[in-house]
Amino acid sequence: MLATLTQRTFSDPGWLFERKLDGVRAICSRAGGAPTLWSRNHNVISESYPEIVEALAERGGSHFVVDGEIVAFADGQTSFAKLQPRIHLTNRLRIRATGVEVFYYLFDLLVYDHADATPLPLRQRKQLLHKAFDWGDPLRYSVHRDTEGQALFDYACSHGWEGVIAKRADSPYRGGRSGDWLKFKCVKDQEFVVGGFTKPGGSRSGFGALLVGYYDHGVLRYAGKVGTGYRESTLRELSGTLGTLVRDSSPFGEPVPERDPRWVEPRLVVAVRFSEWTSDGRLRHPRFTGLRDDKAAREVVREQP
Repeated sequence: MLATLTQRTFSDPGWLFERKLDGVRAICSRAGGAPTLWSRNHNVISESYPEIVEALAERGGSHFVVDGEIVAFADGQTSFAKLQPRIHLTNRLRIRATGVEVFYYLFDLLVYDHADATPLPLRQRKQLLHKAFDWGDPLRYSVHRDTEGQALFDYACSHGWEGVIAKRADSPYRGGRSGDWLKFKCVKDQEFVVGGFTKPGGSRSGFGALLVGYYDHGVLRYAGKVGTGYRESTLRELSGTLGTLVRDSSPFGEPVPERDPRWVEPRLVVAVRFSEWTSDGRLRHPRFTGLRDDKAAREVVREQP
């Protein structure tokens, strides 16, 4: 299940409220053998997080499917940027060399001891989830607060959290985006599709800024250029990838007001944090926070409150 953005925060005895995490969504399945971690777009990511797979094997049953989020922390907050160096690594020595410690927050249970749990109400699924594992790092149970969503949201924003996820307590687990799960955001961020880039200036290497957009009824709409937030290693990695995607024409559905842009096939998805949308539909103060290879480009739309 995926949450829908809303600007209406509330409290309600029929809802549960959890901390919104800034990481990589992951499903884990086990059917008698070793557990397997799957990304949101159905890629196996087990080798990138061996300590999590080992913990799931040791502390869970022989048959289960769970939903959760893999995170890393920076200054006490979950940080996708901090997690980024781990995402594409599969060699254990290189993983260890990053020094990035990861945790797997589990918040839902889909299969429990051969039984399909998806028709059960969320509150019951979470009770079963809590009993299904021997908890301890790197496995963490995603705790929730009953009823008091507004109070938790106020706490979240005052303590630097991403926000809060509100979940209808009696809802079954369904695939896709649902109004039974809502997200209250303290910060503005979302994924965008890369459709081009500008030339680097001064001592900058690789590129100057990414030209990004989102899909609207099958058309890629331009949202702005993102020129900050890149480490030197990210510039090198992205430049190499962009070079393989160059095309002659713009993939955007409207003119882009940039001089001499280079266009690329709209396949890369990036995470961007920004202060607000302008009245003409552009991003204000956008900052790159990471690559998202767990989401297909065609799924990227403007998040509407």
